[in-house]
Amino acid sequence: MTTVSTLAPSLESELSPQPLPVTRGWRAWLRSFRPSAGAFWGVHAAALIGAIAFFSWKGVLLAIASYFVRMVLVTAAYHRYFSHRAFKTSRAFQFLLALGAQSSAQKGVLWWASHHRHHHKYSDMPEDIHSVRRSGLWHAHIGWILGDEWDHTNDALVADLTKYPELRFLNHRAVQLLPAVALAVVFGLLGGVSGFVWGFLVSTVMLWHGSFSINSLSHLFGKRPYATTDDSRNNWALALLTTGEGWHNNHHHYQSSANQGFRWWEIDVTYYVLRVLALFGVVWDLRRPPAAVVAGTA
Repeated sequence: MTTVSTLAPSLESELSPQPLPVTRGWRAWLRSFRPSAGAFWGVHAAALIGAIAFFSWKGVLLAIASYFVRMVLVTAAYHRYFSHRAFKTSRAFQFLLALGAQSSAQKGVLWWASHHRHHHKYSDMPEDIHSVRRSGLWHAHIGWILGDEWDHTNDALVADLTKYPELRFLNHRAVQLLPAVALAVVFGLLGGVSGFVWGFLVSTVMLWHGSFSINSLSHLFGKRPYATTDDSRNNWALALLTTGEGWHNNHHHYQSSANQGFRWWEIDVTYYVLRVLALFGVVWDLRRPPAAVVAGTA
């Protein structure tokens, strides 16, 4: 079995960019509804109309199930593995993680990892593209992703990942959305229009805003047990909704940990899934914070 390296390149090797221009207030809100964002808002509109026209409690349960399965894929794959290399796995399962994560319709794996690594390097500094402190709640939550200026992938920040041609293929702009499209087709074939609406459209909108809430709400509401240089906070409600990502201050305190819930009562579903996968040898070497880090003495 081929093992892939878990060592990400030093983010300090990147020269600091200039502070980013920010559009605030009503102009920022209006900018988010530009024609290029039509598909994004079209999915929202279709999900709302479809949920009303094809309402059923089975549909609601399907949307919730689809949401949580894909949220675990986003958090385990995009975030903890590709962005932070918090555990090891085989090259084959690495590809499956990327494929599953891209069913979330959050662009390509290299794009996601490069932007997240940039966020951690400049968290809540002038260079941070989705900081509530510098750009306001709307832009931090959703406005930044709708601007075409952030479509590029900074290959220098993901040099440990770009060496894999299969990941470069998945990250190609013509391919990025194909896993999500394939999932939509499967839901449509198996569940008809109702299955497509609830299993894909509604759950995807939920997944987008659940993921985006960590950029925005987790830097506004919650507790700060660790005095990090940014505004990250622990929020138990967001942790439940995002399968563990809401322990955001923990994460910024020790970024390379596979578990973001440091204490037994900090529920972290994504980490529990990784532990099960580790029992079967699918993943291994799950990083955990040292006791001194958890205690805040290191």
